[in-house]
Amino acid sequence: MSRLLWAPQAWVDGRWQDQVLLEVDGAGCWARIVADQPCPPHAERLAGPGLPGLVDAHSHAFQRAFAGLSERREQDSDDFWSWRDRMYRVAGQVSVDEVRDIATHLFHELIEGGYTQVCEFHYLQHQADGQPHADPLAMAWALRDSARASGIGLTLLPVLYERAGFRHGALRPDQARFRLGADEVWSASQRLRTQADARFDAGLAIHSLRGAAPESIHRLAHLAAGWSGAIHIHVAEQTGEVDDCLAATGRRPIEWLLHEQLLDARWQLVHATHATPAEVAGVAASGAGVVICPGTEADLGDGLTDLSAWLAAGVPVAVGSDSQVTRDWREELRWLEWGQRLARRQRNLAADPARSQPATAARLFEAARQAGAAAAGLPAWGLTPGARADLLVMAADDPALTGIPASHRLDALVFSAPTRPWRDVMVAGTWVRQSNHQPGREAAAERLAAVMQRLWQSV
Repeated sequence: MSRLLWAPQAWVDGRWQDQVLLEVDGAGCWARIVADQPCPPHAERLAGPGLPGLVDAHSHAFQRAFAGLSERREQDSDDFWSWRDRMYRVAGQVSVDEVRDIATHLFHELIEGGYTQVCEFHYLQHQADGQPHADPLAMAWALRDSARASGIGLTLLPVLYERAGFRHGALRPDQARFRLGADEVWSASQRLRTQADARFDAGLAIHSLRGAAPESIHRLAHLAAGWSGAIHIHVAEQTGEVDDCLAATGRRPIEWLLHEQLLDARWQLVHATHATPAEVAGVAASGAGVVICPGTEADLGDGLTDLSAWLAAGVPVAVGSDSQVTRDWREELRWLEWGQRLARRQRNLAADPARSQPATAARLFEAARQAGAAAAGLPAWGLTPGARADLLVMAADDPALTGIPASHRLDALVFSAPTRPWRDVMVAGTWVRQSNHQPGREAAAERLAAVMQRLWQSV
């Protein structure tokens, strides 16, 4: 059965439009969206302007238990690789129930931050000793349970992960929980998809070129031939990874993927921090997208990708929360632009007035909105007929928006921090947050606190 919503303003077709009537069909999708309509007496009137939610295109949920706890240095230097070793100690400790509690709390936070779908890059598979659980998908089902408890949509991505590096034939002992081969990844994804619904689906992932042998990557690609779901891979995040790939294969990571003719519109290159102009052009020609995680990439000292090059080439650019040091798309978009400003000592680098896109926030938001659909394996995304009925309602009394003209509202949301959590959030036609309240939010926080106390006593 359909129902009607009415917004005083809403972000439709890349701009603010007034008096917008939105019809939700019985499947939880947008049936009709029309601007310049008076509010019908039977429509639900929104409390403020409405925006589509965004897809969090890259997440490691269990790392929420590590956020904010790696910001001290007890040695001569600290970098991604030393951070990773400390993170593994957390990964080696958490149980299925604890992952469920961590993820439930995180997913509530992501909803507050304006994400209505999350792509979970899932490599924490087995028991602490590396042995499979009685149900090999126990961890995956725990993540699905967390998504259902919070109300967020979830694309679960079981990960091909089988070796510690280019010159290693196996994983390290502290990586034993991550082991999954190509056939196992395909089987896991297909089993998960038997439970697919409006808010849950599964894709595929490859940890990285260093984490999977070439023959295994090709095996997974062969299994997925003709399949339409999303395929994600970490790539070119660190210069050390690029150097190791060159030494082992004679090619840079993105160059190798292109040379092997693996990429197409299903593929999502996560981070893609260190890319040459030729690689950017090759990715653009392939139709693949990139997923940039500015908060995590800054926290880990990864470096800065060439955002202007990706945008100019027309490559889809999504954003992700990754290690969970930031959990709000407004902050990710802010740092996506601010990093470029710091590096180039210029402003509004993502804007493109020559193409009638003078507003930096609008161009970044639209890029992330459009790219998020492919990253999540969805055919459409946003306030458009046929897309899932996801919606964010702004807090009208947000101090960051006081006195801001309607035309600049999105600019202020992104570049005038801090902003308040979203007043109301809808996922698949159902309100999961209303009047700043999310059912189960407080209980989830209490469970996380208990997990953290136990976890950090043992770690």
